[in-house]
Amino acid sequence: MRFTDEQRLDDGVLEREFTLGEIPGILWTPASAPASTPAPLILLGQPPLGLRRMYPRLVGRARRAAADGFATATIELPGSGDRPRWPAVEQARADLRRAIAAGEPVDGEIVDALVLPLIDQAVPEWQAALDALLALPEIGGPVGYSGGLISLGIRLARVEPRISAAVLFAGSFVPRALFEEARQITVPLHVLLQWDDEGNDRQAALDLFDAFGSEEKSLHAHLGGHTGVPESAGEGAAQFFARHLK
Repeated sequence: MRFTDEQRLDDGVLEREFTLGEIPGILWTPASAPASTPAPLILLGQPPLGLRRMYPRLVGRARRAAADGFATATIELPGSGDRPRWPAVEQARADLRRAIAAGEPVDGEIVDALVLPLIDQAVPEWQAALDALLALPEIGGPVGYSGGLISLGIRLARVEPRISAAVLFAGSFVPRALFEEARQITVPLHVLLQWDDEGNDRQAALDLFDAFGSEEKSLHAHLGGHTGVPESAGEGAAQFFARHLK
């Protein structure tokens, strides 16, 4: 990990950009985060739209977490931002847009082509980032995962034993194979669902929640579309992490 830039935000949060090989990322640490008391870490997931485009939302989530004493970090997803594009995934995105525009059902082949290659590459990258972050003296466990592409959260929660709890946003297509992985998850889960999300199959989201194997899991549904997540949802997620990561 190599830090490339840093700034102190107006609330005292330290924001540092870094690269992990060729992968860019951002780390936020609380204003009062002495190395003698390492801060617990939350990995901030995001959809594959690019860190620069997602930055306003990510920094808002990071500031909220820092106020509760958490460090947060994120990395650029494969095929996003300035990372090389994947022709096959770009074609799957075009097929998805075409199906939605035509009012046709989105079949499993499109979803698999869109999501599975991304998850297969992204998860080892996030694990490598976690290795590097936990080696910093100011960062410690336990570790949580929050938001973003729900399939990434499912795979990470299944394969990464250092993740102790996860907040998942039910707002993206999930391959059927990930439903089987969801049954193997045991960490506490806090799942957010926008009831009127125009781009999400509500019943599929409910079926996925039912599939999660965790003994402690809660579903928090709110009226409104994809971008209408209420402020209370963030407060609920913060309370969840305060219970499980401290």
